[in-house]
Amino acid sequence: MLLKLLQIDESHKSPELSSINWEKLAQEYQDRKVAESGGSYQSKPLGYPKIPTDLQLRDYQQTAIISWFRNKGRGTLKMATGSGKTIVALAIATELYQKIGLQVLLVVCPYCHLVTQWARECEKFNLKPILAFENVHNWQSQLSSQLYTLRCGNQSFLTVITTNFTLTGEGFQSQLKFFPEKTLIVGDEAHHLGSTRLEESLPRKIGLRLALSATPERYFDEDGTEAILNYFGEILQPEFTLADGIEKGALVRYYYYPILVELTPSEALTYAKLTQRIGWALEKEADWKKNDTLTSLLMQRSRLVGAAANKLKALRNLMVKRLHTRHTLFYCGDGYIDNSSSAIYSRQLEAVTRILGTELGYRVNTYTAQTPLEEREKMRQQFESGELQGLVAIRCLDEGVDIPAIQNAVILASTGNPRQFIQRRGRILRPHPGKTHATLFDTIVMPPELDRKIWEVERNLLRKELKRFIEFANLADNAEEAKAKLKIVQEKYDLLDS
Repeated sequence: MLLKLLQIDESHKSPELSSINWEKLAQEYQDRKVAESGGSYQSKPLGYPKIPTDLQLRDYQQTAIISWFRNKGRGTLKMATGSGKTIVALAIATELYQKIGLQVLLVVCPYCHLVTQWARECEKFNLKPILAFENVHNWQSQLSSQLYTLRCGNQSFLTVITTNFTLTGEGFQSQLKFFPEKTLIVGDEAHHLGSTRLEESLPRKIGLRLALSATPERYFDEDGTEAILNYFGEILQPEFTLADGIEKGALVRYYYYPILVELTPSEALTYAKLTQRIGWALEKEADWKKNDTLTSLLMQRSRLVGAAANKLKALRNLMVKRLHTRHTLFYCGDGYIDNSSSAIYSRQLEAVTRILGTELGYRVNTYTAQTPLEEREKMRQQFESGELQGLVAIRCLDEGVDIPAIQNAVILASTGNPRQFIQRRGRILRPHPGKTHATLFDTIVMPPELDRKIWEVERNLLRKELKRFIEFANLADNAEEAKAKLKIVQEKYDLLDS
C-alpha cells in the first residue's frame, strides 16, 4: 500500500509548492501572532479568509500551526476532542492565503451534520463555503462555475466542504482535476479516511494536506492507519491530550461516577458460554483480522453487555434523584456492529426514552442518525435553552458534533473501541458560559463468576478496557472516589497492577 501511494502521489512535482520556504513561514508565524494581524484584512469582501477580530488563539493552537508549517505543509494533528482543531485548520488556511496566495480550502467530513457545523465556523472566518453533499444537482454546477472563475482570475478564493461519501462519487471526482495547485485539503475526523475506498478517493495532486483527529489510529487496522499518515503526513508533536485540555482551560474539569451493573442470571450464563468460546477461538488464532469466529463472538458478547437489562434499573435509580437537572446526554448502544445489534439498541433507546419521559416526566427527545438535520438543529436549540432536559443518542453524537451546553452524561452502552471512549468523554467537557464542571455517569458491567479455565481469558480481555477507565478516573476531581469503585473490578480479577 505504501509503495502504491508513493507512486501515484504527484503533488511533490508542483513547482509552486516546492519553491515555498516553509521554515521561513513557520518562523514568521512564530514571530507574529495571527490574531494580531487579523485587523489589516477587515476590508476584504465576503469569501476571503481572515481571522475573527475577537479570536485569540491559545498557545497550543499556535504551536500546532507552527509544527504544520515546519513539516512543509503536511501533517496530522492529534488533539483532544473539544480542543479547537477546526479553528487551527481555518487559521492555517488564512495564513496560507496571506503568505502564498492559497486559492482553495477543501474540507472533507464523515457526516452531513459536520458539513453544516464547519460552515458555521467558516462564516466566522469571513468565508462563504459551497456545501457539496447530498444531491449532486444542488452543488455541482456552482462548484464547476466557481472553479472556472478562479482559473480565470476573477475570483481569489474558494471554500468547499464535502462528505466522505460525496468525495468518492463521480460527480465530485470529476471536478478534482480542476482544483489549483494552491489547494489545502483538510480531513476532519481523519481516521475514517483509512478505509480502502476512501483512501483511493483522496486527491493525489493536492499537496497541502492537514488531518484532524483526537484518535487518528484506526482500531485494529494498521494498514489503514499507515495510509492516513502517509497521505496527510505524520502525527505532529506535541500531541494535545485530554489532560492537556483540562490544564490549559480548553476543556472543563469533571466528576466521574462509575456505576457497576451485574448481569441477570440468564445473561451471566450466556456471557460465560461466549467467553469460553472466545478462549477456544483465541487458542486457534489470536489475530482478530484472520479470525472471523473470534470477531463474531466478541461482537455477540459486546451486544449482551451493551444491552444488559439491569442498566435500565440503574438508570431509573439514578435519574429519580436528578429530575431537577438539565443539559443531560444519554448514550445508548451505537447500533453499528451489525443489523441485529441495531435492533437491540433501538429497543434500548425506546426503553430509555420511556423510562425518562413517560415514567419520570424528564423532558427528552431522541437524537439519532435518522433524525433530519433541520430537526437536529431544533433539538440542539431546545436542549441549550433547557426546553429539553436531555437527549437520548445513538452514535451520531460521538464525533464532531458541537453541543457544548452538555453538562451531564450517562453512558449506558459503548464499544471496546478506544476512539469511542475518547470521543464521548471529550464531547462532554467542551466549555460553555456558566459551565464550570461536567458530570459523567458510566455504567460498567461486572463480569460474572467464571470457571477457572476461562478466568484468565476474561482477565486479559478486561485489562486494556479497565486501563482506559482508570486513566479517565485519575483526571476527575473525585479521582479517589472513582478509583475506589473501579478497584472492586480490579480486585476481583487480580488487576490492581493495571
